[in-house]
Amino acid sequence: MLEFIQLLNQRYQTVLSQSGNEAVKSAYQQRIDQLIFTEAFIRKGRLINAVPAQPLQMTVVGPTQAGKSSLVNVLLNSNDAGVSPLAGYTIHPQGFCLGVSLNDCSGLQRYFGRFQQLQKNAIPRDRHDCYSLAETTADSALLPQGVLWDTPDFDSIDSAVYREGVIRAMVLADIIILVVSKEKYADQSVWDIMATLEGLHQPTVICLNKLSEGSESLLIESLKQKWQLTRQDEFPEVVPLYYQKETGLPLWPQAQQTLLKDLAGKVDHQKQARLEQNLLQKHWQTWLEPIIAEHHAQKDWQELVNEAIRQAVENYQRDYLNHPRHYETFQQALAELLTLLEIPGLAGVLTGARKVITWPARQVMKLGRKRLHIADSSQEIILLKQIAEHVLIQLADRLLDNSEEGQQRLWWKEFSSLLRRQRQSILQDFSAAAKIYHLDFQQDVEQTAQDLYLKLQEQPLLLNSLRVTRVTTDAAAIALTVHMGGIGVHDLVFAPAMLAVTSLLAESAIGGYMHKVEHDLKQHQLKTVKQALFVDNLGLKLLALPDQLSRLNHFNITPDQVQAAEHQLIEKRNGLRLL
Repeated sequence: MLEFIQLLNQRYQTVLSQSGNEAVKSAYQQRIDQLIFTEAFIRKGRLINAVPAQPLQMTVVGPTQAGKSSLVNVLLNSNDAGVSPLAGYTIHPQGFCLGVSLNDCSGLQRYFGRFQQLQKNAIPRDRHDCYSLAETTADSALLPQGVLWDTPDFDSIDSAVYREGVIRAMVLADIIILVVSKEKYADQSVWDIMATLEGLHQPTVICLNKLSEGSESLLIESLKQKWQLTRQDEFPEVVPLYYQKETGLPLWPQAQQTLLKDLAGKVDHQKQARLEQNLLQKHWQTWLEPIIAEHHAQKDWQELVNEAIRQAVENYQRDYLNHPRHYETFQQALAELLTLLEIPGLAGVLTGARKVITWPARQVMKLGRKRLHIADSSQEIILLKQIAEHVLIQLADRLLDNSEEGQQRLWWKEFSSLLRRQRQSILQDFSAAAKIYHLDFQQDVEQTAQDLYLKLQEQPLLLNSLRVTRVTTDAAAIALTVHMGGIGVHDLVFAPAMLAVTSLLAESAIGGYMHKVEHDLKQHQLKTVKQALFVDNLGLKLLALPDQLSRLNHFNITPDQVQAAEHQLIEKRNGLRLL
């Protein structure tokens, strides 16, 4: 699951970088924060499983100039945290190990992932993928043993560039220490963060800093109202902090000296798996929304292509196989049959011609290039090209319609441009495939002629009558001319002598057999053209086009990847089912 969340985050950031729509940018940035948040929480779960005795993690968070670093020094009873009157002084998470060693915290590098652990004074200010961790020798009466984190602000303009570090430090926390001043406690950014953290059920304390005498009760009541409007859990204890001019630091109340140590007893890592489950469930559908929309667009495209291919096959069957003037393939079989007949007067010529013509032709056929002139002049090839062009025109029109009205208008618009760029290449590939099919299919045509010839041999009277008729001789001469490339197959179909032979065979004793052979040839031809040209060539190329869309503008996460991730959601983990 961690890998899929990282993939989602990466794809959202890529798409966000290319988007010019401000509303989309805002929504996607929010989802990126959620994904970073969730990734960190899953990493925390892995850290807990790998190191159950992980030191307690306490994180100080708050808006800019709320006094976070100053409070860290008060809690540590030291000056380890750097402070400055300038906003944005702290821009990296800084961890201070109190009563624990760095070795005890070795698992944190795995948690922070791509973030690099460096010494505080060695972190470049222009790098935001770093954090520091140091041992402190301070003696604190306010903190339990563990790691106290000082964090950057989350509300300044510059915070966008180091926001990920803030999120990771907040999610790591077993205890949240929210610091707000009387000027900042009502800011929406504060309550957005607290709403986000609610699902982690971290024990929390609110430190109300920079108070003046007499304002405490009113501000705490206002804080309570804000909390109840934002969260459903119990309002936490508030620590009022008054500024001391002598030290420049806030004063922690004596009555709440053990507050943080008491909160440490409420930390419960046993709920981690269930909380991860709830967090994933909360955002899952929202995260997948644009990915599912792309899947729907791709499915719609597949349906468009499948429908176009179905219509193309119907058009081929209607305008070629069932057309009385255009269908020529069976006439080619009859031409092959006539060259098999030893016709008196032409037998020597035909026999010699066959030896000269058909022997090299059969050798060429082995290379898939038999009778190139037949393919070049074929009515079938011409019609197939027209049907392919019609398919692309039809699909282009549908893409334009969807780019104006569909939910994924940008997807359809870019896809329309892609099809326009690929159109010529697709047609050229189809044309080449059609020629290859046509030449290869001549073997089936020859086999049909062989079957008819064998059937004729069972009818010697009919065979002899064919051999002695002048019209048969003329038809055979025409057929031989077709073999030599003198005329096209379309001319052969309407030659009077050829029509006479066809009629003679149809009315003879083998007429029923001839019709059956013709029907079988058509069915085989229909099946071959459908699979070889419309499905395996044109269809596959069209269905593969979405893979060529820019990965900068689209998520390009496959349904299989989503399904695999959702499968993980229903697997048992720590005795729990995740959906």
